[in-house]
Amino acid sequence: MNLVSKRFALESKRLVQLTWPLLIAQLTQMLMGVVDTIMAGHYNAVDMAAVALGFSVTIPLMCFLQGLALALPPIISRYQGSRQSDQVAFAAQQAGYLLLLISLVILVLYPAIPTVLRWFPMDAGLYSITLEYVRYVLLAMPAFALYQWLRNYCEGLGNTKPTMIITVIGLLFNIVANYCFIYGVGPLPAFGGAGCGIATAIVITVMFISTLIYTHYSARLRQYALFTILFLPDLKQMVRTFRLGFPVAMTLLFEVTLFAVVALLLAPFGATTVAAHQVALNFSSLMFMFPLSMGMAVSIRVGFRIGQNNYSQAATAVKSALLIGLGVAVLTAAFTVLGKGLIIRLYTTDKAVIDTASSLLIYAALFQFSDAIQVISANTLRGYKDTTAMFVLTFFAYWIIGLPAGIILGRTDWLTDVPMEAAGFWIGFIIGLSSAAVMLGVRVWVLQRRYERLTLMQHNRAL
Repeated sequence: MNLVSKRFALESKRLVQLTWPLLIAQLTQMLMGVVDTIMAGHYNAVDMAAVALGFSVTIPLMCFLQGLALALPPIISRYQGSRQSDQVAFAAQQAGYLLLLISLVILVLYPAIPTVLRWFPMDAGLYSITLEYVRYVLLAMPAFALYQWLRNYCEGLGNTKPTMIITVIGLLFNIVANYCFIYGVGPLPAFGGAGCGIATAIVITVMFISTLIYTHYSARLRQYALFTILFLPDLKQMVRTFRLGFPVAMTLLFEVTLFAVVALLLAPFGATTVAAHQVALNFSSLMFMFPLSMGMAVSIRVGFRIGQNNYSQAATAVKSALLIGLGVAVLTAAFTVLGKGLIIRLYTTDKAVIDTASSLLIYAALFQFSDAIQVISANTLRGYKDTTAMFVLTFFAYWIIGLPAGIILGRTDWLTDVPMEAAGFWIGFIIGLSSAAVMLGVRVWVLQRRYERLTLMQHNRAL
C-alpha cells in the first residue's frame, strides 16, 4: 500500500470511528420527531397535522441554536490539533454564554406565537393543537441550547459515544412520555398532539442534565478543565464565536426552513396533504442523518488537521467523506424506493395519506445524492472556518432557486395544467439541493487549491 492509500485509509477509518456514534445520536434525535408523528397519527389525523405544523414552527429555532453550537467543534478541535488544550475551556465557556443568551432572546417570542400562527390559514381545531404544541416546546429552548453546547463540546474533542448513549436513553424516555401525555394515564388527561410538545420539553431537559453530569465527571474530559475555572463572559470571544456560528446557523436554517415553510404553504390544501408531506419529510430527514453525521465528522477531522498545519491530510479526509457519503446514498435511496409501502404504513393507515406520500418518497430518494454532497461540502467549509461562503451559497440555492421553483410548481399553473401541490414543492427541493451541491463543491475545491499553494510556499521556504 503506497503512502497516499495509507493516508486515505487512515482518514476513512478515523471518520467511520467518529461518524457511527454521531449517526446513532442523530438518528435517535430524529426518531424522536418520527415517534411524535407516528404516535400523534395513531391518535387522529388532525393531531398528526398539528404536530407537523408545530414542528415546522419550532425546528427553525432549534436548528438556529444548533447551528451556533456547531461553531464550537472546529474551534476546539484546532486547539486539540495544535496541542493548546489550555485554550479549550475558555472558548467552550464563551460559546455556552452565547447560546444561553440567544435562547433567552428566543424565549421572549413566546407571547407572539398566536400572531405568527394566524399568518397561515387553518381551521380552528388544527390551530388550537398547534399553538399548544409550540408553546410547550418553546419553554425548553434554554435547556436545548445548553444541551447542544455540551454535546458539541464533547464531539469537538472527538468524544462522540456519550452523546449517542444519552440520546438513545432520551428516545426511550420520549416514547413513554408521549404515551402518557398523548393518550393519558391514570389521573393524567389525554393532551393529544399537544402532549408531544410536553414530552419533548421534558426529554430535552433530561438530556441536558444527563450531558452536564457526564461532562462534569468524565475522566477523559478532565484535562480540558471545563468546570475547573469559571471564566467571565468575554464579549470579544463571544462575538468571534457568533461570527463563525451565525453563517453555520443560517446555513442549517435555510435548508430546514425550506422544508418547514412548505408544510405551512401546504396547509390550505388540507390535513391529508400536510400529513403526507410530513411522512415523506420525516423519513427523508431520517436518511439525511447519514451524510450529516459524516459531515459533522469531517468538520472535526479538517479542524484537527488544520490545527496540525497538515493541509494535504485535511483534503484527504474530505475525499474520504465524499466517497463514503455517496456510497451510503446509493443504499438509502434504494431502500427508500423499494420499501416505501412499508415505510408509510409505519406512520399511518389512512389510504389518502398513503397514496400521496408514496409519490413523494420517490422524490425523496432522488435528492439523497445531491443532499449528501452538499451537506458534506458545507461541513467541510465549517471545518476550514469558511462559513461566510457557505452562508451565501446556501441562501442562493435554497431560497432564490429551490423555494421559488417549488412555489411555481406547487401553487401555480404557470408550467403545468394544475398546481402540483406537494409534488411540485418536492421537485423544488431537488432543484435547490442540487444547486447547493454544485456551488458548495466548487467552493471546497477552490479553498483546497489555496491551501495547496500555501503548502507549496511553506515547502519552498523550508528549502
